[in-house]
Amino acid sequence: MANDVRRRFGAAALVVATACGVLTGAAVAAPAALPSLEFANPGSQALYGAAYDAALDNLARTNTIGYDPKYDKSGLLDPATGLVRAGGGYDQPWTRDASVNSWNATSLLDPALARNTLWAVVDKDGGGALRVQQDDQQWDQVVWATAAWHHFLVTGDRAFLENAYTTTKNTLAIREAATTAGFNRTYGLFTGASFFNDGIAGYPAPPADATESVSTGSMPWPGVASGMFLSTNEVYYAAYVNAANMAGQLGRPAAEAAAYRTKATALKKAINRNFWNPKTGLYDYQLLADGTRGAYQEGTGLAFALLFGVANPAQARSIVANAREMAWGMPDTYPNWARYSDAQPGRHNAIVWPLVQGLWAKALAGQGEQNGFAAETTRLAKLAGGNSGYWEIYNGNTGVVDGGYQRLGDTVKFHWGSEPDQTWSATAFLDMVHSGLFGLRFGPGGLTFAPTLPSGWGDVTLRHLRYRAADLTVTLRGAGTVIRSVTLDGRPAPAELPATLGGAHTVEITLTGAPAGDRDGDGVPDAQDRCADTAGTVGGCLDPEHLEAEDAHNTGGVKTNVNHTGYSGRAFVDGLWAEGAASAFTIHRTTTAPATGTLTVRYANANGDARTMTLSADGRPLRQLSFPKVSDSWDDWGTATFADIPVTGPDPVLTLSYAPGDTARINLDWLGYR
Repeated sequence: MANDVRRRFGAAALVVATACGVLTGAAVAAPAALPSLEFANPGSQALYGAAYDAALDNLARTNTIGYDPKYDKSGLLDPATGLVRAGGGYDQPWTRDASVNSWNATSLLDPALARNTLWAVVDKDGGGALRVQQDDQQWDQVVWATAAWHHFLVTGDRAFLENAYTTTKNTLAIREAATTAGFNRTYGLFTGASFFNDGIAGYPAPPADATESVSTGSMPWPGVASGMFLSTNEVYYAAYVNAANMAGQLGRPAAEAAAYRTKATALKKAINRNFWNPKTGLYDYQLLADGTRGAYQEGTGLAFALLFGVANPAQARSIVANAREMAWGMPDTYPNWARYSDAQPGRHNAIVWPLVQGLWAKALAGQGEQNGFAAETTRLAKLAGGNSGYWEIYNGNTGVVDGGYQRLGDTVKFHWGSEPDQTWSATAFLDMVHSGLFGLRFGPGGLTFAPTLPSGWGDVTLRHLRYRAADLTVTLRGAGTVIRSVTLDGRPAPAELPATLGGAHTVEITLTGAPAGDRDGDGVPDAQDRCADTAGTVGGCLDPEHLEAEDAHNTGGVKTNVNHTGYSGRAFVDGLWAEGAASAFTIHRTTTAPATGTLTVRYANANGDARTMTLSADGRPLRQLSFPKVSDSWDDWGTATFADIPVTGPDPVLTLSYAPGDTARINLDWLGYR
């Protein structure tokens, strides 16, 4: 949209939005039936299965909106089908987000919805020619081509491909001729901001300065507009490759595809010549117009280098070995610029966006890096589970919901909010499951599997996965990345399904080759660890005598925070403001026998009176609990103890919820069961 930059940097964005539901408008066609994810391991189901369900809900319900004719500038939208918006704080289908969300998940899960969403960010020039809309973020329009090609591979929709090729061809021609965010012939690279860093907080000085005195956005800075950045040039490279793929698939004259491949080859060489840094073993982030290089790390740039094949095998191994991750995932840019710090991370600097995590996890899976894939996927599952779903940005050191900082002058740093229900955060996790865990690879002729099942996660089944005319139930057994056997409907088969397959079918894949190890470092080997990626002392799971609230499964608006002092662990949780808010704690035990124990809760209550919450065990209400006022300060904490709490089974779940009749509105620090 013409005001795309306002989504993160305009004055209207200064107010943090509350969680939003489905937008109303024209009637939306019934959503496509959604798949389900089932782990045999209860711990995996509680973590990854719950995160998958939340991501599906985010995409298909919260962020699917009705048809609106104002988005039909291409004339190709179906009025009976909706669109995917960018998220809780962003009501439009932004160019990048529409492309990334379709590429990540929507094209697979709901092809009609993805098709409408992709066309919603396409318009026509004065002569009626299709083009990706010409908004104020020109540099990232070309990612649409990658999403469009992927949509065709998933769906086989040739009519879509015809128009997508025209759109891609016209858009690339516009960008090649542009005087701003165009092509620099001296370096053989495209200029303009990096893939999604539309704020100057994502750039070191230079091209910024220490006070960010020109603009909080990135393109008003001359050094950014004329500079060249890794991820943007990789996206252009992919666009050229995919334009060639489209031309070949459509039977266009061979010279058309050849011309795009020639441009792609030249751009790939320029990327490697200008960005590869043998001293760091990584690609540099930036190259300024005067030749100054910036040996910084860009998460999307490194991921794209692996995903698009910009890096050769030796470079790919070097990237995996040398890339720096933060405690809670692959950061956007790294390390902290001098004007930011761990205490005040920049909005696009040394901070974690799930968008980046998803791309990095996909890249690691493609490299066979199972442990790295497991770690990144686990981090995002925990971030979502601990914060009532998928937020826009998280602190890379604490995992707390955090929008990061922005300089506004010599002495002021503005602290942004992190928007709720961010769609590309949710589709990032869906892609971790589909492309990473199950290894779905789409080609013109069919679907192949290259799974990555980490040791300790247990067998897993994806039911009702719709691929063209087929309804698939896919089960992974064992652990590893090496396929030992594949069966289709009980009979031995190759790890590839033809695009012509129709009807219901069952695929079972047995894997081997998982590295032996202890990813969480708790002394329990992954293969025997009940909670393979959570360090603990009870069969490799957290000790129920002290469970931090930030590690609970928090829903209904409950999220992590650090804006008060005195809490234990890395954070506390707030957001118990409305009925339905809840924190669920899994009580891992070494026995299945029924037992009765004592519950202790550390909490803060600076309200004028005692507050109540309802305690449930495995979904069954037990009693209403009272939490007396602690003090007049939210920095003070107290404990309340409750006896005779019954549990049963090896992994009972105790939930504190804001149920009807409760008053809640307290903060939670930890819970202990003994």
